[in-house]
Amino acid sequence: MPSKYDTNPLDSEYPDKIKAEAEARSATAILEHSGSNTQHFPPTAHTAPTEERTRRFDQADQLGYQSPYSGQYIPGPYTPGGFVPLYQPIDRKVEKIGLGENIVTAIPYIPWFIGLVAGILLLFFLPQSETKARFHAAQGVAAHLGILVISTFLSVIGNVTGVARAGNLAFQVAATITLLVFAWKAWKGRPVHIAPIEGLTNWLEEKIHPKVIQ
Repeated sequence: MPSKYDTNPLDSEYPDKIKAEAEARSATAILEHSGSNTQHFPPTAHTAPTEERTRRFDQADQLGYQSPYSGQYIPGPYTPGGFVPLYQPIDRKVEKIGLGENIVTAIPYIPWFIGLVAGILLLFFLPQSETKARFHAAQGVAAHLGILVISTFLSVIGNVTGVARAGNLAFQVAATITLLVFAWKAWKGRPVHIAPIEGLTNWLEEKIHPKVIQ
């Protein structure tokens, strides 16, 4: 008689049946041999044996196939390129003009309105690639315009007082000497920078584009 502690009081053989079913399910199924042989596929073009000799790669090919992440990457042969020389002679011929660069940069500083007219013409003739020559042309024009404005102002005041008339004469002499010094420095290839008219110089250089000769 089953006791009160039996988990399955209705069927005392139930645990043995469950165990037998579990062992039957876990048993390895053995299939019957059908008598068929293993099928062998014919060799393809990639697997077919060949008598071609093994190719030996040269150093360039090895570098081309070498992975850059192997930790032993070796760069290919370095071929140095051409460099633009930083120094250019001041007497070189300016493009579209045919004159030496030292002459073209000095002409805009010539006093007595000669530099003013020459600087304006150079801004129309010089291409954008001639940055140095165009800068001096624009700065020479700006210098002449500044001198013209100050001289006109002193002339108007000079009609009223004699002191302003004498001041205008002194200013004209000083401006002429200064322009000659600038022209000499530009002709020698030395830097010429007039800070008070820098804004006007940049404006002239940007607004006046070469239109006569392209």
